[in-house]
Amino acid sequence: MALDHGHLPGVDPRELTDSERMVVDEIQRRRDDLVALACELIAFDTTAREHDQDPARDEAALQNFLAARLRGSGAETDVWEPAPEDVALSPLTPPGLRFDGRPQMAARFVGEGGGRSLLLNGHIDVVTAEPRERWRSDPFRAEVREGKLYGRGACDMKGGIAAMAFAAEILAELGLRLAGDLIVCTVTDEESTGAGGVAAVAHGVRADAGIITESSNGKIQIACRGSLIPTIDVIGRPGHSGMAQPHWREGGAVNAIEKAALVSESLRRFEADWRHRESNHHPYLAPGDIVLTMITGGEWVVSYPSSCRLVYHVAYLPAHADANGWGTALENEIAEWIADAARADPWLAEHPPTIEWAPQVPAVEVSPDLPIVPILVAASAAVGRPGELGGSDSWNDAATFTQSGTPSISFFPSDGKLAHVTDEYTHVDDLVVGAKSLALAAMRFCGTA
Repeated sequence: MALDHGHLPGVDPRELTDSERMVVDEIQRRRDDLVALACELIAFDTTAREHDQDPARDEAALQNFLAARLRGSGAETDVWEPAPEDVALSPLTPPGLRFDGRPQMAARFVGEGGGRSLLLNGHIDVVTAEPRERWRSDPFRAEVREGKLYGRGACDMKGGIAAMAFAAEILAELGLRLAGDLIVCTVTDEESTGAGGVAAVAHGVRADAGIITESSNGKIQIACRGSLIPTIDVIGRPGHSGMAQPHWREGGAVNAIEKAALVSESLRRFEADWRHRESNHHPYLAPGDIVLTMITGGEWVVSYPSSCRLVYHVAYLPAHADANGWGTALENEIAEWIADAARADPWLAEHPPTIEWAPQVPAVEVSPDLPIVPILVAASAAVGRPGELGGSDSWNDAATFTQSGTPSISFFPSDGKLAHVTDEYTHVDDLVVGAKSLALAAMRFCGTA
């Protein structure tokens, strides 16, 4: 019997099969259960580590909670704590990174056979809620106010995790067996290093396509920028700033901050040159840019500074990446611009700056013709949110899975600009639309038995 969807705003019954109508109807009916799941996830304090050796918080508890829940819906679940060697070879990973107390989780709803497999992925770590006193309510006790769900991670990205898990549960509980496997995977450490996704890949998590439920304001994001983080150290020579100094070749002081300014100016010139290149333009991404994010220097208020440190964030486009998706060529070009600036200054020529590169994250994009892309566009439109293509200026785990053989996109209706803010929230309607879109996409991509 055909279902009456007049009470489902944004759903066009003409675009849905009977089984699809049943699924979106059930998600709508159980929206309070979806919100409750998001609230339960927010209650786990999974604040990302600031330093590699910071102790774990509630990561293991959350992963085991979610695994038990999905197992109860019929999934085969795996919760494991990666070994350091699992991720040691990735450029994303800081040396010696460990996962003590930070397991990864994968739940597989095994298909009937003959269909494509789909990965739904999200990260459980959240950024710090400090300063907590500025929140209207406890960031780890979610509240719904005026149709908005507030709490740390509501937008980034426990809302997305709740929606993807809930979509998988609804499909299973309604007895809708997919032809292909549906994998729900949650990882740690995305906010700090990206090593959780690397660990999942090393463990064998893969599929024919993937959707990472990062908030995208409803856009189907097929590309993301990568980033490099160089730390540049410039040395000077200390001396009393209240006394006249001889030339540095005669033992006089050298102001390291002033010398660092020459390096900074060289990178401003490089960025200006870089922005005019054809390779630095993309239909869905902002141009690559170079941002000075930290500067430290000097030791005493009446002394010439003997050292100065500059830290930059360099965002780059997929066109700048090497064959493996990494920014190695761009690293080399930046280093050469700095070297040229140093050679032009007598002091720096003899005392060249040093550069230390932090673990980098890769730029990536997939073809808009990848089958999951039009399927997700249509699924979103079918529940009232016409989808459009876009890109993510910030990195996410879609890049790791794409690099490793699972071509992936990012999508969720929530507005990514609400991530990381005080009083972070997502609209409850976005959770519901997200779950519906993901469920329909899984049915259409994996096929139904």
